[in-house]
Amino acid sequence: MWIKVCGMTSTEAVEAALAAGADAIGFVFAPSVRRVTPERARELAAPARGRVACVAVTQHPDLRLLEEILAVFGPDLLQTDATDVAQWPPGAVRCPLLPVVRAGAALPRPLPERLLFEGPVSGTGATADWDRARELAAQTRLVLAGGLRPANVAAAVERVRPYGVDVSSGVESRAGLKSPALILEFVNAARTASLELKS
Repeated sequence: MWIKVCGMTSTEAVEAALAAGADAIGFVFAPSVRRVTPERARELAAPARGRVACVAVTQHPDLRLLEEILAVFGPDLLQTDATDVAQWPPGAVRCPLLPVVRAGAALPRPLPERLLFEGPVSGTGATADWDRARELAAQTRLVLAGGLRPANVAAAVERVRPYGVDVSSGVESRAGLKSPALILEFVNAARTASLELKS
């Protein structure tokens, strides 16, 4: 089970995700209360380098912002809408991609080897369509996002059988402020659910 905690805005949040055993942390460069600059993301990610994947999360970035993110932050993985990738010139991205597919949107063809599936709008806490997600999880390495929290992630894992899960607002005490306790609870719940499926 690959677990990503998204929307890092503080040193405390990064430390909590690392301590909980997350596999990846996300830094948002799209309009959001969790948005950070590439410089700030680089600072926050420093203690996590080589320990977890540091993910740049974008949505329809222009080429100037994209180049700044790649040059200054240097992500291990770039998460962005699947439609964005098709519009960039060849060679624009020099790191692995995690394409985002939103509920109700057309699927890219062929399906990428992995994708992130979530609700219609990012960062709102709206739950994704788990039935649709389960269908896709049988075809590709699917990371489930949208509306996940400690109380429902086990049910999501059991129903969808995803490759991974992604949480942001579901581990916050208020918008943009991560709760170390909720991060730990989420990671433990996701790991336990995954192990139970294998047993």
